[in-house]
Amino acid sequence: MRSMTGFAAVDGEAAEGGWRWELRSVNGRGLEVRFRTPSGFDHAEAGLRAQVGAIFARGTLTAALSLNEKRGTPPLQINHEALETVIAAAKLAGARAEAAGLNVTPMSIAALIGARGVLEADAGESDAASGDDAARAALLQTVAAGFAEALSALAQVREQEGARLSVILNARLDEIGDLIARARAAAADRAAKAPQLLAERVRSVLGAGAEVDPGRLAQELALLAVKADVTEELDRLEAHLAAGRDLLAAPPPVGRKLDFLTQEFNREANTLCAKSQDQSLTEIGLALKVAIDQLREQSANVE
Repeated sequence: MRSMTGFAAVDGEAAEGGWRWELRSVNGRGLEVRFRTPSGFDHAEAGLRAQVGAIFARGTLTAALSLNEKRGTPPLQINHEALETVIAAAKLAGARAEAAGLNVTPMSIAALIGARGVLEADAGESDAASGDDAARAALLQTVAAGFAEALSALAQVREQEGARLSVILNARLDEIGDLIARARAAAADRAAKAPQLLAERVRSVLGAGAEVDPGRLAQELALLAVKADVTEELDRLEAHLAAGRDLLAAPPPVGRKLDFLTQEFNREANTLCAKSQDQSLTEIGLALKVAIDQLREQSANVE
């Protein structure tokens, strides 16, 4: 048995920098996977989503990838052709300004070097940049392997939580089984007392000394027995109990079947309470409804 809730995180290092996967899983009607990845990893999501579907059947899973990439500052060099062009333009502009009688401030070295195109990345870096795609592909492969590791860790966490859920659910089934047995005993006790109770009620209506027709009393008892018989409901409850124990021992996913089974449990418990006509049987029926509701709440967490 597996729960639908869990968390797992895996960190790693690559040549491009550090990375971290965080996987969170919560309850869901089906399987929903949401990715939060940096730009450039979108095309890998389809393959990662398939990995999730191969392991899990239900739950809302959020997978977040964070990167801490190493980015060095590329070396710069002077573009001599651009520098000569800027110097010539500065001389020409200065000469024309003086001819026009304008007082022009000399161009500083900082302004000269800062002119567009004078300083540029080392030409050798362009050759190194050609390897960026290969490095990115290698990083993607490393990160994908990390995702598989995080997914395996999440499956283990969900299985551990499922083991704890199994203990709780088995305890609820044990309680339900005990209540069914008590209900059967209470129903038998009610049936044994029915003739005496009916006779007393008839005498209370007709009077203390009134004679009660045994034949008519037997007919009324038969009608009451048919209306109040809960044997069928108790038999169904026991059948549901056996089915529940089988589900808890079955491989996942079983959550949807458990949810449906709790509905069937509740339907029979409602009928039992409606037909009880006995205080002790009614109290047992109400306790049964509480136990079934607790079973339903816990089974909502099962994959």
